[in-house]
Amino acid sequence: MILEYKIKENDKFTNLKELIKVHFQISDRLLAKLKMNDRLFVNGKKASVRMPLNVNDVVTINIDFIEDNSNIVPTKMPLDIVFEDDALLVVNKPSGFPVHPSMDHFEDSLSNGVRYYFDEIGLKRKIRPVNRLDKDTSGLVVFAKNEYVQECLIRQMKCKQFTKEYIAICDGVFENSKGTINCPIARKENSIIERCVSPLGDSSITHYEVLQSSSNFTVVKCILETRKNTSNTCTYGTYWSPTFKWYFIWCKFSFNL
Repeated sequence: MILEYKIKENDKFTNLKELIKVHFQISDRLLAKLKMNDRLFVNGKKASVRMPLNVNDVVTINIDFIEDNSNIVPTKMPLDIVFEDDALLVVNKPSGFPVHPSMDHFEDSLSNGVRYYFDEIGLKRKIRPVNRLDKDTSGLVVFAKNEYVQECLIRQMKCKQFTKEYIAICDGVFENSKGTINCPIARKENSIIERCVSPLGDSSITHYEVLQSSSNFTVVKCILETRKNTSNTCTYGTYWSPTFKWYFIWCKFSFNL
């Protein structure tokens, strides 16, 4: 993947490093890697970060690296790929599969399947899932194909530029067809997954819209917010509100790149 920028008359970049940090917002860690591997070019020639820039100079940055992904075992499995380009792989994860390998799912996580797929297409890259879903939640999982794309998407998540939308089955019937539930939540005693409403909990806001209901259950579309830490905008699992138990079964989202 190549980043390219042509210097304009009104640009105020004093040198290549300033362009890289301000325009592309590349981290110091990635910049050091780019410098070490001679991935910075101005007008087709290798360039130092101190190089001054002139109008019509063309800056190109090769941000792809051959990477060691041997920490994840490749496992052949069907992948429902809904989008792919040089930057991203978006997979529709089925229920019952964790995103990451663990002691109990060392070879059967979604990341194992993506590692196998990358091997099949000859892509030697680390496995970088940007978002997470619970094992029993189906929905879209985004994998960044390089460190720069991962940085961009994580930055968007912190700035709340990701829109995450869930379909949930709720135990109970809603009085209103749409609304907002604003209740602090905390971890339920003796559980690492379930949460409960608690005055000592973290701020949590859920916007919902009823899609279908019966005498005992309601299917809703919902968007979650949390305000404790913008780098962790959604916590997945089973939520408890004062009235309803939520089971998240499907997730989609939108973002910019």
